Formats: sequence, C-alpha cells, structure tokens
Amino acid sequence: MTSRRRPARRGVPVNRRSVSRQRALTALKRFAYSQPPKPHLPFSLSPLLRTPPTLCPVFDRPPNLTKPGLFVTATDTEVGKTVITCAIAALLRRAGLTVGVSKPLASGCRRDREGLVSEDAEALAHFADCRQPLDVIHPLRYVAPLAPAVAAELTGEAPDWSLLADRLERLDAASDAMLIEGIGGLLVPIDPADAQRTVLDLIVALGYPVVVVTRANLGTLNHTAMTVRLLREAGCKVAGLVVNGYPADPSTQSDESVATNRQWLAKMTRVPVLATVPRCEPNQVKVHKGVMPYAIIDAVGMSYWPDLVGVPDTGAGLGRRRG
Repeated sequence: MTSRRRPARRGVPVNRRSVSRQRALTALKRFAYSQPPKPHLPFSLSPLLRTPPTLCPVFDRPPNLTKPGLFVTATDTEVGKTVITCAIAALLRRAGLTVGVSKPLASGCRRDREGLVSEDAEALAHFADCRQPLDVIHPLRYVAPLAPAVAAELTGEAPDWSLLADRLERLDAASDAMLIEGIGGLLVPIDPADAQRTVLDLIVALGYPVVVVTRANLGTLNHTAMTVRLLREAGCKVAGLVVNGYPADPSTQSDESVATNRQWLAKMTRVPVLATVPRCEPNQVKVHKGVMPYAIIDAVGMSYWPDLVGVPDTGAGLGRRRG
C-alpha cells in the first residue's frame, strides 16, 4: 500500500517567534486602549516640553534688601512701564508710605551738567517724591538708546553691579517700600560680557514680586502669556497684569481683539488684571514733566497697592481704596 505524500505548503514558512511577538503587541495595544484617558496637563508642566530658563547670577554679593517691593516689567519696550510705575508710586505715597524708586539700567540718557540723566528716573523721583540723588535712583546709565548690554559695549566699560547693589541698599534703608522699573522686556541683555544675562536675571536676583505691563491690542495674548510663563519657570511670583492703553469704547475699534483681550489675558495667565488703564493722547501724558491725567491714577488706583507690595497695614494713615 502506497503512502500519501503530504502536499507542500505554499507561501513563506511561518516564523513562530514573529507570531508570538505580534500577538504580544496586539494584547498590549488592547490593554492601553482599555485604560481611561489621563487628564490633560498644560505644557508648561510637562517634563518633556518644559525647559527651565538658564539663569546667570548678576551680583557677586546680592544686595541686602529688607523692605517689601515690586518689580515692574513689560512685554516689550514703549508699553508704558514708566507711566504705570509713576502711578503706583503716587498711590503708595498717597497712602502715607516713603517710596524708594529705582531704574537700575537706563539708556537713551541726555548729557547734563551733572552727568547722564534719564527722563524716566526724573519722572519716578517726582511722582514718588523720592529725595535721593538721581545717581542713586539710576546708577547704570548710557547715552545710546539701545539695550543696556549693547550700549555698555559701545562705552567699553563693564556694568558695575556692586555699585548697583550699594545704591539699592541705600534706597532700601531710606524707604518703606521699593519700586523697581525694568528696561524693555524680560530677555533684554544687560551685560556685554555675557549675552545670556538679561533683565530676567536681575528680577530673580532681587526677588520682588513682578507686575507685568501689557498692551491692549492684537498680539498681547501671546506676548503676555510668554512673559508670565517665563517668570514662573524662573521661580518669580507674578503679582498681576496692568493693561495699558485701553480704549474708552472697545466696540468702536477696528481691532476686534480689544473687546476680549482683557478677559483672555486673565484666563491664559491665571493671574489677576490689577488695572485697565485708559488710552490717553500723547500730549496729555508727560510724566518726565510731572504731567499725568487723573484718569490714569484713578484706573491704577482700583487696586490697593500697599497690599500688593506687602506693606503691613498698621492703620496709621493707610487709607484703603478698593475697586
């Protein structure tokens, strides 16, 4: 009796190891899909996407500052830092406080008989009624209207950070509260010897809570959110936002974003909008000459700044006004 031959199998021989691996991958996918989705986290909290800023120390010996204060920065240049800082200074002075004001780095200064003078520093001294000499209020100053690092490089002289520390300590000793005004935005370079040293490093070194002055028009959401996020990732406390140049009637503006930006700034940054400052004609706002409309003071005064600065309320002369 002849035996039957088993017909030959067609196709490629089966690799049993590959089959087992494929089955394992299929089972793993089924398990993964069966799990409930994880809650979405903001990307600033994601370890894969979050990159903390690289910080550069400013002082060899940090200034010994004992009084509460605020650092006023902005999303860009020409946003209105000086006007807002002057308004805050006037309100703190009205509350009975002795206010120390500083513009640590100033460019675009004019040459005067007493040396280089910044109009911003003059305005701060006027509205704060600060009796300290101008060279104490703005110790590092340059003629060229450029970023401080670039302006300093043109002079061939390095910034004297120990001088700045000394001047800040002098202001601190004579004041109840301190207001520091920055220059430009957070990443403006301040030292020609290290292009990575920026305004942000100075803010971190001083340790004051930060007020961010921002625009009201299109583009402010992106610029403000980036500024706040960078401050947080550097470990800074953000006290709040001040929206400057807000029109009296947003519905009449060709820029439709103005009507919703204020609400969305608070949503995106999760910090309060401390003041919405009305737009004024340029000839009405000349803080370097001591001229500021009452509308600006009133708008900024909707927040109680002694609380924001952190001055203890002893009940003596600190009249409260809240919005």
